[in-house]
Amino acid sequence: MEKLMDEYADKLPKKILTDIQEYIEKKGAINQTKLRKILDNTVTEYQNAKIQPGESVGILSAESIGEPGTQMTLNTFHFAGVAEMNVTLGLPRIIEILDGRKNLQTPAMEIHLKQSYSKGKDIKKFALSLKETKLSDIALEFSISLVDSEIDVKLDKERMKSLDLTNSQVISSITKQLKGFNVKDNKDSILLKSRSKEESLNDIYKAKEKIKGIHIKGIKDINQVLPVKRDDEYIIMTSGSNLSEVLQLEGVDAFRTTTNNIFEIQEVFGIEAARQAIIDEVYKVIENQGFNVDIRHIMLVADTMCVSGILKGITRYGVVSEKASALARASFETPIKHIINAALIGEVDNLNSVVENVMLNQAVPIGTGVPDLIMKPKK
Repeated sequence: MEKLMDEYADKLPKKILTDIQEYIEKKGAINQTKLRKILDNTVTEYQNAKIQPGESVGILSAESIGEPGTQMTLNTFHFAGVAEMNVTLGLPRIIEILDGRKNLQTPAMEIHLKQSYSKGKDIKKFALSLKETKLSDIALEFSISLVDSEIDVKLDKERMKSLDLTNSQVISSITKQLKGFNVKDNKDSILLKSRSKEESLNDIYKAKEKIKGIHIKGIKDINQVLPVKRDDEYIIMTSGSNLSEVLQLEGVDAFRTTTNNIFEIQEVFGIEAARQAIIDEVYKVIENQGFNVDIRHIMLVADTMCVSGILKGITRYGVVSEKASALARASFETPIKHIINAALIGEVDNLNSVVENVMLNQAVPIGTGVPDLIMKPKK
């Protein structure tokens, strides 16, 4: 088998040969004739799947993604009965991914768990421990004393009991995150007095608004949690995302936990993982809408976004701003700015790409426009 595989090493990519080998090993022994037939058919399929040199792959990808994109509905999908757990789908989600937006409309995670939790043991308790608790969640009211320049935070004792929180834990969180205030425990409330003598009412009011968002417990940015049974295991769906902190938790299966925030994936796992996440996310949206787009078109777009080693959206500030051709940059959204900037530094455009040749009404370097014909005239 090894010998036969070596014969095809220059005809097929290594990945395809490895996949065939793994598949055959799973299925059991196979004779040489059958294996050769499989390999020959694979070579034919592989050759047919290749594109011709000079094929305009960019335009084909743009049409193939753009056409179903136009037909997509502008919808958001809700989990039944949980209003907060909505996920952006359809066209808004595709625009969000391809524009490379860092602030998502609905960041979400799927947290896979290790044994015992994945079977449902203590799953609710574990899920609630992930949810972020801010000071505003455990306070009944915030009031300001104008005479003493104090902020009085009345605590919800029942809510604190359900979250296993004590006054000292709350005070410790406040002192870590808020400077310039003395914090005093009043059993049912917490008093914050400014150390500054000249504190104005406006500053006190700003401080009151600031302390509402102080992080007390749980994982930052995880706003809602929902344990869900999928097949024979439990997973936790979240609204909000914080991949780096979730992966450090005991009981979380780090190999299968995912987020829909591609920038977080790039930060934690690197650019290759971000590229794969773009492909998966776009493909998932297109499939959910009932369209069929060849994955190679999506792969080309993902490659374009990640080729520089940093994730960049397909916008005038991202991929477009780095095009080598001044005319190609000018063809996208802000022409005058690009033309003036190119003129100021005396930029030269060698007309190597499609857009600039279309602008100048010349043969485009695709298809038959790829080879140049050189003729020797008769003397």
